[in-house]
Amino acid sequence: MKVGYGRTSTLEQQAGLDAQFRDLKGAGCEKIFSEQVSAVGKRQQLEAAIDFIREGDVLVVTKLCRLARSTQHLLEIAERVKAKGADLSILNLGADTSTATGRLMFTVIGAIACFERELMLERQREGIAKAKAEGKYKGRKPTARARAAEIATLKADGVRPTDIARQLGIGRASVYRILESRPS
Repeated sequence: MKVGYGRTSTLEQQAGLDAQFRDLKGAGCEKIFSEQVSAVGKRQQLEAAIDFIREGDVLVVTKLCRLARSTQHLLEIAERVKAKGADLSILNLGADTSTATGRLMFTVIGAIACFERELMLERQREGIAKAKAEGKYKGRKPTARARAAEIATLKADGVRPTDIARQLGIGRASVYRILESRPS
């Protein structure tokens, strides 16, 4: 049985998830697990897909970046799939782990993808450092501090900090931080 897994990092990427779903269906996947979460966080549907596969199954993803965040993570997933007697297939690479050549390609391409991502992050950090040095990079605007007056008013009206946070759409810790920094 072919089992598909699709992922996008954010809810705003619905078109990307729909395209993955279409490609996985086109590849013959009978069951598809999908989610919209960052690769860094806990991916419950990936876990569910790995739990679901059985001996002889193939776990199919459209792109390598949808599956793993690093070469080590990719190899861990590949090992877990192999331990279940199943194989991995990456559609856009035409690579799968059912053959020795496929496993080699899979590992090498995974390492290259990881290297490419690390280079991109390195360039990003360099760009941010340069922009900071030139005074062009200020970071994210502090959202909670900009609403300090509203927070104080709501607190004076007897609204609890948790309710203030929910009402204003900011973190509860930010509400407490602002309330503690204001003179009583």
